[in-house]
Amino acid sequence: MIDLMPTSEEEAAAIVRTHAGSGRPLAICGGDSRAGFGNAVAAEDRLRSTGLAGIVAYNPGEMVMTVRSGTPLAEVEAALEESGQMLVFEPMDHRPVMGTSGEPTIGGVFAANVSGPRRLVAGAARDSLLGVRFVNGKGEIIKAGGRVMKNVTGLDLVKLIAGSHGTLGFLTEVTFRVPPRPKTERTVVLSGLNDAEAANAMAAAMALPVEVSGAAHLPLTVTWKFLAGNLPEGEATVLRIEGLAGSVDARLEKLAAAMSAFAAVTRLDAPESRRLWQEIRDVLPYADGTARPVWRVSVAPGTGHLLVAALRLEAGVDAFYDWQGGLVWLRMEAGPEGELVRRYIKALGGGHATLIRASEQVRAATAAFHPEAEAVAMLSRRVKEKFDPAGIFNPGKMG
Repeated sequence: MIDLMPTSEEEAAAIVRTHAGSGRPLAICGGDSRAGFGNAVAAEDRLRSTGLAGIVAYNPGEMVMTVRSGTPLAEVEAALEESGQMLVFEPMDHRPVMGTSGEPTIGGVFAANVSGPRRLVAGAARDSLLGVRFVNGKGEIIKAGGRVMKNVTGLDLVKLIAGSHGTLGFLTEVTFRVPPRPKTERTVVLSGLNDAEAANAMAAAMALPVEVSGAAHLPLTVTWKFLAGNLPEGEATVLRIEGLAGSVDARLEKLAAAMSAFAAVTRLDAPESRRLWQEIRDVLPYADGTARPVWRVSVAPGTGHLLVAALRLEAGVDAFYDWQGGLVWLRMEAGPEGELVRRYIKALGGGHATLIRASEQVRAATAAFHPEAEAVAMLSRRVKEKFDPAGIFNPGKMG
């Protein structure tokens, strides 16, 4: 595969025009940290964003940052940390669970709409995105959105590009919100709850006026892998509180008192809390160096444990829960069981399952992204034809 690494939008646009004219497909990528994500791309040339790097504009007082798409995520986060700000959607690092290398880029984060534990209260990556610049499939440079939150020009286009996995355009620049970083955090741990009991406890916690910013349940099969095995014995249902130190302590005690009706309660201070939620974010239990299939399943929070219970009757599966139970990480012990997973999701009211990791053979035979309803699929095809009429961007990526 030939790597094409433009250093300007104009150079990127010229490359796209040349390929569109000849009908030669392009694989769109950033730092390659999510290599293999989705279905295989049928392309010999790879258009990479890593030559388009650097922070374009950042005034911490405005809480907005504009960055070229190929800028390493680590560089963005370091600049934000220095100013006491953050990416509120808490993007995961796919490298451990996928077994990849490379350097995650900010453009890749938004192209894949990557979100972590704070998603349940702060929204996904696309909800922080204010503006984009990209090259469409005709080789035209497009700008959508703006640098201020009140500017809604092109908002729908901005949301459309986020999560499109490079199938609609080659991102060159992104503008996004960067709110203040919480001064501290602590976590309440409930011990010994089964999956159904944990779902009830998390629902009760989210209903309290204490601003829980993370809610996850770790069954017995995975608890020993977190915090180097230093969580309390048994299953762990974990609830995070963030903010100013005094406020965090007060809210944490209110939460702990309410949760004591469900289970024995312990507390994690800031260092252990930060480490735990990073490990949850990066799916530590399944960063096991294998190619056993891993699914990322999104369902209604109250149905996640029902899905896992049903699957366990028919397949070898391990699981843990984030987003108050609405995000289920499934590791299959043998085959991917994609049809089975999606059948039960439909039976439980809907959702979607994305195949994150599997062998090349499994990926070739399994739809990585959840099949769309016919009306939605028709709309997706029309959007694709509008953005990329020659069909050269990441052909086959999303099925």
